[in-house]
Amino acid sequence: MPPRYLYIYTIGCQMNVYDSEHMAMALAPLGYLPALSPGDADLVIVNTCSVRSKAEQKAFSILGRLGEAKRLRPGLIVAVAGCVAQQEGARILARAPHVDLVFGTRAVHRLADLVRQVESGHRPVVDLEMADGPEAVEAPPAPAEQGRVSRFVTIMRGCDNFCAYCVVPHVRGRETSRPPELILGEIAALVAAGAREVTLLGQNVNSYGAKEGLCSFPELLERVNAIEGLARIRFTTSHPKDLTEGLIRSFARLEKLCPHIHLPVQSGSNRVLARMNRRYTRDHYLDNVSKLRNSCPGIAITSDMIVGFPGETQADFEATLELVREVQFDGLFAFTYSDRPHAPSTRFPEKVPARDQSERLQTLLDLQHGITFARNRALTGSVQEVLAEGFSKQQASRDRPERAQVQWTGRSPGNKVVNFDGGAGTAGDREVRAGQLVSVRIERALAHSLWGALDYGRGSAATGGGTCCVRSTSPA
Repeated sequence: MPPRYLYIYTIGCQMNVYDSEHMAMALAPLGYLPALSPGDADLVIVNTCSVRSKAEQKAFSILGRLGEAKRLRPGLIVAVAGCVAQQEGARILARAPHVDLVFGTRAVHRLADLVRQVESGHRPVVDLEMADGPEAVEAPPAPAEQGRVSRFVTIMRGCDNFCAYCVVPHVRGRETSRPPELILGEIAALVAAGAREVTLLGQNVNSYGAKEGLCSFPELLERVNAIEGLARIRFTTSHPKDLTEGLIRSFARLEKLCPHIHLPVQSGSNRVLARMNRRYTRDHYLDNVSKLRNSCPGIAITSDMIVGFPGETQADFEATLELVREVQFDGLFAFTYSDRPHAPSTRFPEKVPARDQSERLQTLLDLQHGITFARNRALTGSVQEVLAEGFSKQQASRDRPERAQVQWTGRSPGNKVVNFDGGAGTAGDREVRAGQLVSVRIERALAHSLWGALDYGRGSAATGGGTCCVRSTSPA
């Protein structure tokens, strides 16, 4: 059988990236190989996100272009996956009648059978089943693909929090945790294939295992920490209401756990937080931040923020700005509110005008831009331990134009992007390899990244600029 080719558009969060990888693995036994572009593919999957309206619009824009491609190549199979697929189901076919397959967020393990149905002439096929059988929490074997330094691993799916603005519980289902043995086995296989860092994924990793009576999330982290050959552990996302003392202490106890936490706050106003059904207060959030920094001095904290939530007043927004000034986040993902299907806030009155939303968003982004740059600048002169991920770009040396300087990229423990000069000539003889932990002296701070050069005088990175925790061996 001649090879067939698969191209996947991935829109949205890290969990969609993980799902896309497993879609490709599920279709490999059918003979599908990765395509370099959608124009080279026999099957194109659009893996969608519906958390914000812009992501949904992007998905339908891609589908529009694929409609034109299919008119030119009638044999092309077009599939829609992910949250928009789960949300809209067969309604997608009315907007994009050229779509052959629509499958939801918990149908990835059935994908090979669904594609076989399409190939045999059963078109269109729609699968939105969300039943939680054993296969829904298991994953195919980890890929044998070598050289991927940093990998995602889903530890749980769905969400039980039902924040007023959020569609996730409706499109990804109720919270379900994967058994720890499956998670540990998957990570071990990834490490054997060359991974040095894993990011554990869940809508609310803090509540991992609670419903099923499995080990707690701090206990899972401890077991992952013991995997030989793994250098770094990250996770996302943590809900502030479920942040436990045990997890906070994990940052001081576990040497492989990176000193960075993404802790979405969404608003600095108690009134807005209550309307959002977040179930914590501003003071509770600030107390969490204080405990994290006491346990792990220098921990990097990033967050999410929604501006223009229905009923948000200027005073509410000023409370958000004041919280940002007080916390001094390392980074912030901020967005204007948009109505989402099934979310209760869609029915809330007092919608904030789009112009006010845009102005508030820009004010918030300008504030955070200054904070992020200042925190990056404070790292200048420090030596950071960076996990080399690969080449950034080839750059000619200004002082030695006849020699090329090889620029690498990676991340610091605090999740800062670090581009660094791998050197040339004598220094370059000490070859940098993907997956290697290298010491980089930070020479320049940029708005969203750091730039530096290899520090050959150190065997390991120094604790500098507030990116590494002071570790202890005290019991949990």
